[in-house]
Amino acid sequence: MTDNAAHDIELRVRYSECDPMGVVHHSTYPVWFELGRTELLRARGGCYRELEAQGVFLAVVKLDVRYRKPARYDDLLQLTTTMTRCGRAKIEHAYELNHDGELLASGTTTLACLDHEGQVREVPEELIR
Repeated sequence: MTDNAAHDIELRVRYSECDPMGVVHHSTYPVWFELGRTELLRARGGCYRELEAQGVFLAVVKLDVRYRKPARYDDLLQLTTTMTRCGRAKIEHAYELNHDGELLASGTTTLACLDHEGQVREVPEELIR
């Protein structure tokens, strides 16, 4: 994947993701970000399962989320995931979560590329292209 590769997905807020007031719990947003990264990779012809079978593991080493407005039960959300940087051993992503064109949350992650023993390794070529 080249830097600034982007992908959009739609998410429907499930009841189990909400507190008793129908507001999405803050811990759900990083889970959605992971889904966005997975689908971005899949859209580019890759697969996390295959990477792990090859001994390539991508660990989140930094996560930032900015909550602007609440998402609520049954909202249909649009998540845009962008790979903003791919270095020698790390990958950075940015996220924007919208509802009806209004920004609800944004965030970033940094992933470290690791081997079976948890040691830093180079990002495989197929993730860079």
